[in-house]
Amino acid sequence: MDAMKLVVLGASGRMGRMLISTIAATPGVVLQGAVERPGAADCGRDAGELVGTARTGVIVTDDLGSALQSAHGVIDFTAPATSRSVAERAAAAGVVHIIGTTGLSADDRAAIAAAARAVPIVQSGNMSLGVNLLAVLVEKAAAALGPDAFDIEILEMHHRHKVDAPSGTALLLGEAAATGRGVELDGASVRVRDGHTGARTPGTIGFATLRGGSVVGDHSVILAGEGETIEFTHRASDRSIFARGALRAALWARAQPPGLYSMRDVLGL
Repeated sequence: MDAMKLVVLGASGRMGRMLISTIAATPGVVLQGAVERPGAADCGRDAGELVGTARTGVIVTDDLGSALQSAHGVIDFTAPATSRSVAERAAAAGVVHIIGTTGLSADDRAAIAAAARAVPIVQSGNMSLGVNLLAVLVEKAAAALGPDAFDIEILEMHHRHKVDAPSGTALLLGEAAATGRGVELDGASVRVRDGHTGARTPGTIGFATLRGGSVVGDHSVILAGEGETIEFTHRASDRSIFARGALRAALWARAQPPGLYSMRDVLGL
């Protein structure tokens, strides 16, 4: 099979640049397009120049339509409104769509699910192997320990520039805990505590959010019981883990029928 031709959205951003660099170093994939928002300062630059490597011949553009024409897949770590729009356009073009965007609303997810009837879409709050393995362990622990004996708290910290909270990874872990307990996360989660809150409601799943510095992503799931505490922790020190996961997802999805998939599907977890 020919190398998979990939389009990177948000080429100038932290993840966009990491994806461009990682594609250049990964067998089986090639950079087909690098897309930025209309009027972005980097439009017209060579994608290799953008990331400080050899010139690629791929020019950063704001024309998504032309970039998709001869592509096999598009990788998207952008914003909810963008991902929703791109899902429809990728479906119309018959292009695999890999979505690492966080902060998606219920309406965004519904639109993405509709697009997945036409093409394979892999959507995940985190593309790393470690986090998705952690989610499996959290689900099993939550099921085994039960809500009466152990309380669950999820603590996350990211860099000062992150705009959504809790993080997509924290919510992914919260969903895993809720699934283990057989409940819906929306009805069980506690996102804010302030003032005289009273005693902790049994069975709830709490979230605490920290922001600061250049932290790539730290997540801990704490199961606190009477006389003992269990903690699961994942620390990301390099964004390349997310880029490598996204490329693995793209290569896997290319061989799949239309549908909405997760990284658990990609990794066989």
